[in-house]
Amino acid sequence: MANDRRPAGGVSGRRPSAVLGMVLGGWALVAAGTAPATAHPDGHGHGRETSYVALGDSYTSGPGIPAQVDAGCARSDHNYPSLVAARGQVTGFTDVSCGGATTAEMWQPQGGNGPQLDALGRDTDLVTVQIGGNDVGFGSVIGTCARLAAQDPSGNPCERSYKASGYDRLALAVARTAPKVDRVLRAVHARAPHARVVVVGYPDLLPDDGSGCFPQVPFAAGDFPYLRDTEKRLNLMLRLVAAVNRAEYVDTYGPTVGHDMCKAPADRWIEPLQPASPAAPAHPNAKGEAAMAQAVAARLDRGHSRD
Repeated sequence: MANDRRPAGGVSGRRPSAVLGMVLGGWALVAAGTAPATAHPDGHGHGRETSYVALGDSYTSGPGIPAQVDAGCARSDHNYPSLVAARGQVTGFTDVSCGGATTAEMWQPQGGNGPQLDALGRDTDLVTVQIGGNDVGFGSVIGTCARLAAQDPSGNPCERSYKASGYDRLALAVARTAPKVDRVLRAVHARAPHARVVVVGYPDLLPDDGSGCFPQVPFAAGDFPYLRDTEKRLNLMLRLVAAVNRAEYVDTYGPTVGHDMCKAPADRWIEPLQPASPAAPAHPNAKGEAAMAQAVAARLDRGHSRD
């Protein structure tokens, strides 16, 4: 329990290196065409998810989506945790997701909001966790790539910038985030030892075929596939870290392909940098949150049969 009280960057020892090695090994397996094994849940909480706690960042909280119920955290009552809870299978629901959260905010206050992990207890039956995007630096990446696009709109200036040192700084950022997510999941298990823990991946932000849509999304043409692959790498890392921590993983990328921020307003579930529907830029709108809720609900239902 001692590590449970430390912030995400403050745990030393062999575990972070082991998790990093696991993630790198998992990438190699996928590159070779061998999918890593998926961990089965340990059985706790099956059929009795009565106390549900949602942890996460802005992709969980739903900034801009009506109705906003917590201005400080940009939290909507129509985000995916609220929609999952509304299915009627929970009797106690606590949503502490907060826009801008990193793994560090699991242990430390964020504005006027307490540490997210404090919402957990021994009576918690279900926990969903969606975290890591801000640790990698989603916001700064978008700003950097948009700025560099003006220099070479048909090339890949953002990719060249992040690889200028001879290695991919975004791939490294994803790898360095793995031990942080690992510590979060270990802390969740420590505080809610009987809970079913579900890690939620990030939805499809850019066209899966690598095509672009400048200026609607102001990235250079060659940077769209690079950023798509970076998000896929992040989601793979989350799936691998979930597996090693006896947690389930929910893929929200696959179910949202074809509804990225390049699509027409009626078809997209992720808003571009100038939203047409109530949502934050480069974030899910109400349809996107509903799609993630459906994916989470489907995973919860499948889990009862232990498939």
